[in-house]
Amino acid sequence: MAGTVHEQGEGGVDVGAFLAAVTHERRRDEAHRLVTLFARATGQDARMWGGGVVGFGRYHYRYATGRQGDAAAAGFSPRKAALTLYFPLGFEGLEAPRARLGPHTTSASCLYVKRLDAIDTDVLEDMVRRSYDRVVAHVWE
Repeated sequence: MAGTVHEQGEGGVDVGAFLAAVTHERRRDEAHRLVTLFARATGQDARMWGGGVVGFGRYHYRYATGRQGDAAAAGFSPRKAALTLYFPLGFEGLEAPRARLGPHTTSASCLYVKRLDAIDTDVLEDMVRRSYDRVVAHVWE
């Protein structure tokens, strides 16, 4: 069932245990809220990727260089300085919703939010859904 947080991920780490270990109370609450939001947007359960990324779904990438692997199709990390949300294909086509999102910063494929309450989570959910659909449909060759 989408939204389950007690799923073990790639490294055998339990998502629920990871979230419980987030020391900052507000960041822990925000992470639980993001699990629900990402599960709704992707239709996938939360799984850990690496040591600190809560991921949803999976995609296999293969670059022209021959490098290939698997990664979460959507995900986030409740980092101390900001929530880091991963958009694997970047933000092309998401300019309009980003303009309505609220205070955030970005890098090539990450969106950084200092306070979840400061942004429009309906807009964020739409962005996650659109990004996820694009990632799983993308041909990586």
